Amino acid sequence: MPHALISIAPWEALITERLLPTPGAAARLARDLGAAEDATLLAWAAKGDRPAFNQLAARHLPQLYRVALRITGQPAEAEEVAQEAMLRLWQHAARFDPEQARLSTWLHRIATNLAIDRARRPRAAPLQEAGILPDPAPGPEAALQERQRRGRLATALEELPPRQRAALALSYDQGLSGAEAAAALSVSTRALEGLLRRARRFLSARLRGEEE
Repeated sequence: MPHALISIAPWEALITERLLPTPGAAARLARDLGAAEDATLLAWAAKGDRPAFNQLAARHLPQLYRVALRITGQPAEAEEVAQEAMLRLWQHAARFDPEQARLSTWLHRIATNLAIDRARRPRAAPLQEAGILPDPAPGPEAALQERQRRGRLATALEELPPRQRAALALSYDQGLSGAEAAAALSVSTRALEGLLRRARRFLSARLRGEEE
C-alpha cells in the first residue's frame, strides 16, 4: 500500500459542498470520534459532519484497499476502488439503515463489486502480486524457492475468475465470517463455500502440477 492512509482528497470537494456552519461545531470537536461506533459516526456524517466521516474513512479505507488490491492486483485501481466506495457512503449516508446491514459489510460489498468490474476489464499488464510476503530472512536457496513459489501462486491467482479471487480476499485476507463474506458478494453462504472450494482446488492443482 502506498501509504498508511489513502488520501481522501477526491471527495473533499463534494463533502465541502454539503457542509453548513452550525453552532455545534465546537461541541463536535470535543467528541471522542475514535470511540464512537460506526452507526453513530455515520449518523453524524449524514448531517454534514466531516470529522465524523473522516474517522469512518480512516477506519475502513485500509481494509477496502486490501480487498480491492487482492481482486484487481493493481495498487492504483485498488486505491480508486476504496475511495469510490467511501464516496458512495458519503453520498448515501442519510439512507443507510444500520438495522439492515453492518456498515463494514455494506462497504465490502460495494468495494468488491467495483473491484470485480475492474478486474474483468481487458488489460495488457499482468496481475501484480498482492500481499504475498516471503518468510523473514530465508537462506539463499530457500529464498529462491520462495520467490518461485510466490511467482507460481501469483500466476495461478491471476487465472482465477474475479469472484473466486474476491471470495478468497474476503474470507482469508479480511477474515470476514462466512455470512459477512457472502453478504459482501451478494450470494448465499453455500454459494460462497462453492467459490472457495473451486478456488482452492484450482490453486492446489496448478501448484502441484507445476512442481511435478
